[in-house]
Amino acid sequence: MAPDDNPTTPLPAPPCPICGKPGASGHRPFCSARCRNVDLGRWLKGNYRIESDEGPEDGSGEPTQ
Repeated sequence: MAPDDNPTTPLPAPPCPICGKPGASGHRPFCSARCRNVDLGRWLKGNYRIESDEGPEDGSGEPTQ
C-alpha cells in the first residue's frame, strides 16, 4: 500500500466558496461565520437562482400562464 493510500489521512479542506481560504471544520464549506452569513444573504437576496422556463407566480401559489 502506498503512503498516500492511507484511509486515516484527512483530506485537505476545500477552499471557502466566498473568499478562497481553507474551510474550517465548524463552518464547512466556509472558513468562518462571516462567509457563511455572506452566502446566506446572497441566497435571501435572490443572487443565486436556478434558471427555468416557468414564469413568475401571481401570489396565489399557482404559476401564471
